[in-house]
Amino acid sequence: MSSMSKDSRSRSDRRVAITFGDPNGIGPEVALRGALAGRWPAAWKRVLVGDRATADRLCAWLKLPRLPSLRLADPIPGPVSLWDPDGPSYRPNPGRIRADAARASLAWLDAAVEAAMGGWFDAVVTGPICKEGWQRAGVPHPGHTERLAEITGAPSFAMLLVGGGLRVALATRHLPLAHVPGALSRETIVETTRLVWEALPWLGVPGGTIAVCALNPHAGDGGLLGDEEARIVRPAIQELRRRGAPVEGPVPADAVFYRAIRGEFAAVVALYHDQGLGPFKMVAFTTGVNVTLGLPIVRTSPDHGTAFDRAWKGGAEPGSMEAAIRLAFDLAGRPNPWRNGVRR
Repeated sequence: MSSMSKDSRSRSDRRVAITFGDPNGIGPEVALRGALAGRWPAAWKRVLVGDRATADRLCAWLKLPRLPSLRLADPIPGPVSLWDPDGPSYRPNPGRIRADAARASLAWLDAAVEAAMGGWFDAVVTGPICKEGWQRAGVPHPGHTERLAEITGAPSFAMLLVGGGLRVALATRHLPLAHVPGALSRETIVETTRLVWEALPWLGVPGGTIAVCALNPHAGDGGLLGDEEARIVRPAIQELRRRGAPVEGPVPADAVFYRAIRGEFAAVVALYHDQGLGPFKMVAFTTGVNVTLGLPIVRTSPDHGTAFDRAWKGGAEPGSMEAAIRLAFDLAGRPNPWRNGVRR
């Protein structure tokens, strides 16, 4: 692998790696369509990361020219190219969950992140993977976010969704709803909100208040509908305010997103997956982007899954992928608040 640093390139020359994700899903299609969609600055190079056979099959199917191959030791051959890092082989089976395809998606992710950590890519955009496939393949991580944190050595991290005028972070991620109250803690809320606070300037938001959601209806209604607000959420908010964070809450979840989309809040910290993702996808279903906070590299992804039922049938919507690629380029041009491990 080349050790070429971005310092040897011009400021406008940016390289983003875009992984295929699970090749049996819509990832390869939306990666290619997203990379080719619209107009791009000439210096913004999009490099798809996957295997040559899938790329050739995809280009033939979509009636597109064959992608030029990239070797990391050589100059990038065009605005859109393919890097095949020689991952494990798999048998194509569109629409099916297979361990071999999952292992391939993991290898492409790891290769792209390693190259980004080495300075060769300025950002990584990840195509959707199948969590069940990773489990079948014996991968000890529930998803991209946890894998990325381990590879990059990030001590803390969070998942932030951007789109439709909203910025929504999750204090807990992929958990059964019954496990959420037990997983919530003052520390979890403080860390998630701290990362959002640090991220706002990076996202182009110089200031603004961060709303922390209540867990229970009516913010617990004085303890009648639950005591998590008094035991967990309010102490977390008090700690954040002591640190100087501009925080409001606990804000009832049935009102917070209306207020946020009207501009009252710069971001919202939701306490569980569907509390945040339900309202978010209502306004940004085809344009939402997932950004991982806390990493020393830029990582974005489309806010959707593998859509196995639509895989390799044509017509997969690339809007979220295109938005993820564009945001990755934008973030790569700004100082990453976690590159040097700075914390508030």
